[in-house]
Amino acid sequence: MNGTILITGGTGSFGRAFIKYLLKNNYFKKIIILSRDELKQHELKNDEIFKKYLKKLRFFVGDIRDKERLINAFDKVDFVIHAAALKQVDTAEYNPFEFIKTNIQGTENVIQAAAANSVKKVIALSTDKAVSPINLYGATKLCADKLIIAANNIFGRKNISFSIVRYGNVMSSRGSVIPVFKKSVEEGKSFMITSPKMTRFNITLENCIKTVLWTLQNSSGGEIVIRKSPSYKIIDLARAISNKNKFKVIGIRPGEKVHEELISKNEDYFIFEKNDYYILVNKTMKNNLNKIKLKMKLKKSIKPFSYNSETNKFFLSVKQISDLLKKT
Repeated sequence: MNGTILITGGTGSFGRAFIKYLLKNNYFKKIIILSRDELKQHELKNDEIFKKYLKKLRFFVGDIRDKERLINAFDKVDFVIHAAALKQVDTAEYNPFEFIKTNIQGTENVIQAAAANSVKKVIALSTDKAVSPINLYGATKLCADKLIIAANNIFGRKNISFSIVRYGNVMSSRGSVIPVFKKSVEEGKSFMITSPKMTRFNITLENCIKTVLWTLQNSSGGEIVIRKSPSYKIIDLARAISNKNKFKVIGIRPGEKVHEELISKNEDYFIFEKNDYYILVNKTMKNNLNKIKLKMKLKKSIKPFSYNSETNKFFLSVKQISDLLKKT
């Protein structure tokens, strides 16, 4: 893969891992890291892996809320991975408009800046919380997803496409409960469990990266790509980290679900299955459907169904979770 790629939120958990993967595999001639955190950018510049490739890296301090900054940053960029977002569910409930400004208005700024600079492809990262959302964070991500898909119709005459990668909890990312549980072990405290019935989808950072790259290579515009993922029970996750710590049930937090969905039965999409992926195409994208099917070699669409963490066919055992944790 050649050309120039820009990652918004490039100093986050996904961004750091994604850029390291690109560097190790010698993908792209130039990689631009855009984030609003100068300290994290400074830390990346001093990371041993990043130090070796500073000639092909560019660091831009900027906020996706600032459209003018994005228009400047996207100059001569071929591909954009839109990973920047505010993500804490409970924080969103008490700071709703801050999440609206970043997740919704910021995404619209990314779309406008990409179109203004004739970017070839934009891949936006989404979440299971955008499916049938009950919290503000999920609602903002649903709006962002709608903006990304609609951009294909709005800018359809330009040589640019917009697609989405949707996934569940990323193992050991900063937003996951795993670092919290590990800290409880270090401090000899009980695990704080919101609900013993809780389940979640699980995906590793490596599989996130592979899914984004697969989408970058295979998308035509308007697709939502979902990697098939196992689920785990929150109790089993805690036991995989330590079977000695006690549990304390503290109740569901504001805006939290007991189970998550990656596909809702009520979503108005054509759903296709492609190896390790589900491909969703909104029915407003009928004009692009044949192009998508041809490029991805998709067959007949499957019936709508609920792909959720509770009824998922594949659950990780305590041992499997433990083995995965050792690799992260």
